[in-house]
Amino acid sequence: MNDGQLYEPASADARVGAGAYTIESLDTGLRLMRLFLVRDTVTVSEAAGLLGIGRSTAHRVLSTLEGRGFAARDPSGRSYEAGPELLRLGRPAGLGAPVRARLGAALDDAARRTGETVESAALVGDHVLVTDGRESVQPVRVTLETDRVRPAHATAAGKVLLSRMTAEQVCALYPRERLPTVTSRTLVSRTALLAELAEVRELGRAFSRGESVAGLYAVAVPLPGAGRRSGLALSASAPADRGGDAALAERAERLRQSAALTVGARAEAAG
Repeated sequence: MNDGQLYEPASADARVGAGAYTIESLDTGLRLMRLFLVRDTVTVSEAAGLLGIGRSTAHRVLSTLEGRGFAARDPSGRSYEAGPELLRLGRPAGLGAPVRARLGAALDDAARRTGETVESAALVGDHVLVTDGRESVQPVRVTLETDRVRPAHATAAGKVLLSRMTAEQVCALYPRERLPTVTSRTLVSRTALLAELAEVRELGRAFSRGESVAGLYAVAVPLPGAGRRSGLALSASAPADRGGDAALAERAERLRQSAALTVGARAEAAG
């Protein structure tokens, strides 16, 4: 399906920056790479049809991307998928040991302040990846699952990280109005998501009320970061009976206090 945003046919009007300085082959390559935002694999014929180019052009561009590591043949050998270089560019920066060490004190403090399971999370495409955390000691608690991936639009951490993007960037990430349904409470329209993200930007925190897992309520705030790719979110999750709006708002303030610790830790490391 041509959604008119990510893979419009090539034309003087459709190309960004069309004019005397447009390099058509580069433009085609960039638009082809964008296909991997919404498709796991793409064949030569599909690329040609979606971009409005000839099969031979699509084949040459895909072969060039493959040679540079931005595309790779899938196991069947008939389609292409995102290559290691493209995956590396899309991976959030700073998920290694130094960042985990810097965040450790903040996570310990957040667990103590909130009494709930706390996590740090990064945005990977349209999903969030839990990078680290601390599990609550309460008898009934949310289980910590590091390296877990969930749809960003259905989680508090994901909404916080999406709010660092412009509306145009969010629309590029979600090219269709209909969003995937995870539970009966999940936001299912891009319009509703954009409206909530505007509120998140204003308030500096996001809620998730059973939107990713039934009965799991969470709040998240941003962790200080230099940019969108290096940004992380700090969240606290609890069972629904401890997740009313007043409780979530109070935890947001406590998470902000814990998040502030990362500023001092980064300054100390720099000194």
